[in-house]
Amino acid sequence: MKNNIKILVVILFFTSSLFAQNEQALIKQSINEQQSNLVDEFRSFLSIPNVAANPKGLLDNANWIKEYMKSKGVDEVSLLTIPNSPMPPVVYGEVKVPGATETIIFYAHYDGQPVDTSKWFPGVHPFRPSLYSGMYEKGAIVMPWLSKGNNYDLNARIYARGASDDKAGVMAIINAYAQLKALNLKPTVNIKFFFEGEEEAGSPNLEQFLQLYKNKLDANMWVICDGPVHQSGKKQLVMGVRGDTHLELTVFGPKRPLHSGHYGNWVLNPAMELSRLLASMKNDKGEVTIKGFYDDVVPLSSLEKEALAIVPSVEAQLKNELGINATERAGALNDALQLPSLNINGLQSAGVGKFSANVIPTKAIASVDMRLVKGNDWEKQQQKVINHIKAQGFFVTDKEPTDEERKLNAKICMVVQDKKSYNAQKTSLSNPYVKRISKAMELSSTDWPVILPTLGGSLPLFVFEKVLNTSPITVPIANHDNNQHAENENIKLKNFFEGIQIFASIMLLGK
Repeated sequence: MKNNIKILVVILFFTSSLFAQNEQALIKQSINEQQSNLVDEFRSFLSIPNVAANPKGLLDNANWIKEYMKSKGVDEVSLLTIPNSPMPPVVYGEVKVPGATETIIFYAHYDGQPVDTSKWFPGVHPFRPSLYSGMYEKGAIVMPWLSKGNNYDLNARIYARGASDDKAGVMAIINAYAQLKALNLKPTVNIKFFFEGEEEAGSPNLEQFLQLYKNKLDANMWVICDGPVHQSGKKQLVMGVRGDTHLELTVFGPKRPLHSGHYGNWVLNPAMELSRLLASMKNDKGEVTIKGFYDDVVPLSSLEKEALAIVPSVEAQLKNELGINATERAGALNDALQLPSLNINGLQSAGVGKFSANVIPTKAIASVDMRLVKGNDWEKQQQKVINHIKAQGFFVTDKEPTDEERKLNAKICMVVQDKKSYNAQKTSLSNPYVKRISKAMELSSTDWPVILPTLGGSLPLFVFEKVLNTSPITVPIANHDNNQHAENENIKLKNFFEGIQIFASIMLLGK
């Protein structure tokens, strides 16, 4: 009898596995047959400006998504807002699956980073999507948009703002459900869609929003689509994200620009003083020297250490790709991402190039960002930096110094603190959905995904954990070299189409 039961279990396992593989083959075939339509619809979406400085553009994006979801058969589509708030609407949708006992919410954001069209490649415009045969900087040529029934070269790339961050995520999630519906494949979970419009602004209203709609957003799991796949090209399942906070430092010199010949060697140069200050924050091993900077870090668990130990090595590849010979910290990239960081985003003082003049400038400004890991508190981390600045002999103020303050202090630094900051979030590797989503991703692409404890980038996922008591898992789909947050943002078509299949597979999640 026991042997008969074992045989039955084996038969059921292989039958289930074969059925799942057949489902995946159907989905892949359907996506391939619809390539031109999917790309055309994506182009339409990418043509709508989506930067925070253009509220009308964000609303236009939200309305486009709403109508698009309806056209793909998503139930109960609506725009959710906070009354009397400038927050762009969240596009929400829901699909109730008969018999399903679990609910997964799929998240992506439709807003994008600011654009400076003058820095984009010639002929490439952030809101006029263009198709190239590969990477522009490697000599790729312009490709035509194809008509129905024709297939694209999967290495071709669409260049546009939001192409990878994160309109590709929005489109992949919606079309994953659309594929299942068209093929009469029944999802195994109830599905909710949550598309946000202020992620790139730090999601300052997200906590209030989640509190307001807490009951509507009840779910067993949040699946977040944002960020790139692993640099090796393998799919990636990410258990957490780093937090993010910023400071702007302004060091003051004379009240008016001075002739560098008449006053050089005598008047303190604010650019030099700021350079010394910044240099004092790190040593030549890339370690932040600010007192207590690493004190709050929660140590990695044994499971996290095991996961990091089998992450494919990409360091040599990246050095060659980026044209660099050395790195700030020794060791693997992903080991470095498990620690808080301090980065200089930009420096400004007087002019350079054709604007260079023989002057001692009046001020020097640095924009500093810090990525946080589990255990760090953004307010405490900011204060550690401020304490360090004071320890270097600076008088610290939060506004332009008065004449009296100038007379009393040799060195003055104005610190503007970013209050739209958030802490890191991390989901345990022992969470039961880790194995289930990993299996779904394997079925969609034959490879078990790379599993990372923490993504290098930041998302306000700690807010979901705080308000909804949920532990999100992130499933990125964009190519790693997508120029995220920079000019010439792009998405490889291979990643876009595979992303649709990955999310369709997760919607067919096995037990």
